[in-house]
Amino acid sequence: MKIVVTGSHFTPAQAVIEQLRKYPHTQIVYLGRSYTREGDQTPSMESQVLSNLGVKFISLTTGRLQRVFTVHTIPSLLKIPFGFIQAFYVLLKEKPDVVLSFGGYVGVPVVISAWFLSIPIIIHEQTLVSGLANEISAFFANKVAISFKGDQIRKDRRMVFTGNPMRKAILESYENRSRDKVTALSPDITQIVKISQKEKKPLIYITGGNQGSHLINEAIRQILEDLTKVACIVHQTGDSKFNDFDKMTSKQKSLSHPQRYLVKKWLEVEDLAELLKKVDLVISRGGINILYELAYFSIPTLVIPIPYLYKDEQTTNACYFGKLGLAQVLWQVDLTAEKLYQTVAKMLKNLPQLKKQAQNAHPIAIADAAKRLALETLLLGDRESHLR
Repeated sequence: MKIVVTGSHFTPAQAVIEQLRKYPHTQIVYLGRSYTREGDQTPSMESQVLSNLGVKFISLTTGRLQRVFTVHTIPSLLKIPFGFIQAFYVLLKEKPDVVLSFGGYVGVPVVISAWFLSIPIIIHEQTLVSGLANEISAFFANKVAISFKGDQIRKDRRMVFTGNPMRKAILESYENRSRDKVTALSPDITQIVKISQKEKKPLIYITGGNQGSHLINEAIRQILEDLTKVACIVHQTGDSKFNDFDKMTSKQKSLSHPQRYLVKKWLEVEDLAELLKKVDLVISRGGINILYELAYFSIPTLVIPIPYLYKDEQTTNACYFGKLGLAQVLWQVDLTAEKLYQTVAKMLKNLPQLKKQAQNAHPIAIADAAKRLALETLLLGDRESHLR
């Protein structure tokens, strides 16, 4: 069976691809973006990771509707028709048995083209509120997989509850979390964990997602000297036009305790998995995938949600996981270096209580979500092929 996977949310896609590759006679083709965003030549995660998984990657050039007018708005709109033409051509050439979409503007032309070609479609919604791309794609989908149970599943028979897929390395690391040994791919990850243990300092992981967050990075840069006096830090900056990685690398040289700080553009999933076994506190945006994984590990998290996304989805995510006991929220409008330091210092003082509260969030994460979604995809493709 040939499966075309598409969409802009690569973390759950990678998890399902890992599952699909376990089934014999399964071919996978990924239609995705080459770069993270318009005007930024940073390679996307999917364009870098998929070659290591032995999955064929096809770059799709398309555009998206932007809610704020920028210099990229008109060029992006002009790319939309080309995206549909390219997606239609690729599907005609590849002749997949089923299309699996993980949302985002990249997935829309693929889904609609698949509908015109009578190729069965399953989409996956990661968040608590549907994004615009998935709202459009849902009109054409044969099946809609969701990550959180809700009343909508009773109203739409196409809906199936799978949970949000987590990558194999994350699951395996959780199963081995009681082991003291850290087996990260990168020696520097192992080293800073050892320093944290030796110096008896809490370990903090800071991330703005795969693309990083310039606002968070800049605030951290201003308080890094004070933070490294009380904690060890792994900081994932992303790789963007702001050159935050280079700035933080330069800042490290002036620290009183430079050995307590590790800066990375991004982390391989194996490194992240090992880090999550040992980390005490996370500072993060409100993306659903990272919060889902942190809930699985029951790690206290300071969430700084992006406030301008469609339906304000990260605020919804932050409030949801806050009620579960996993997260405390610092609103972006209140984000200053001083406020960030005060909040982190307070959370570090209350770590035992916060870790206990965070355990309440663990049941929300479905360990076999990737397997569930992979099976739903295979069943849809097999069923529709018999009907055609």
